[in-house]
Amino acid sequence: MLTPIEKKVIAALQGDIPVTEQPFLELARKLSISEDEFLNIVNDLNERGIIRRFGATIKHQKSGFKANAMVAWKVDESEVESVGRVMATFQEITHCYRRNPAPGWEYNMYTMVHAANEAECYEAVNRISKAVNQDNYTLLFSKKELKKTSMKYFED
Repeated sequence: MLTPIEKKVIAALQGDIPVTEQPFLELARKLSISEDEFLNIVNDLNERGIIRRFGATIKHQKSGFKANAMVAWKVDESEVESVGRVMATFQEITHCYRRNPAPGWEYNMYTMVHAANEAECYEAVNRISKAVNQDNYTLLFSKKELKKTSMKYFED
């Protein structure tokens, strides 16, 4: 069971984290608690498995990346873990995950690649392909972002 303050901390972490030297101090002040108390709560929630990870969502277009492609790969199941670990080291990749193939769609591994233009996406994928010795893939370029939101578990 979560306490009211734990719910408020989770709600604060779900939104935009301030881009400052002490972002957690700023969030703590909004909740009228100290930064130490805020961080202790976060640490406790993490240790209890309630918070499993932190992730950042970058607006890639505003960061200078004008092209992004979902790359669907067909990777032998026995290699998924090792291939994924290598793929995840490439700075152009922001997402790397495995999914079950669907009927008529043989791909089971996916990476999101960002670059300044489509040609650079192809170049990056070619380098990644060689690094992991995988050549069965297809690039699916984003044409328009329709929605990008994260789950909300608690409201402010």
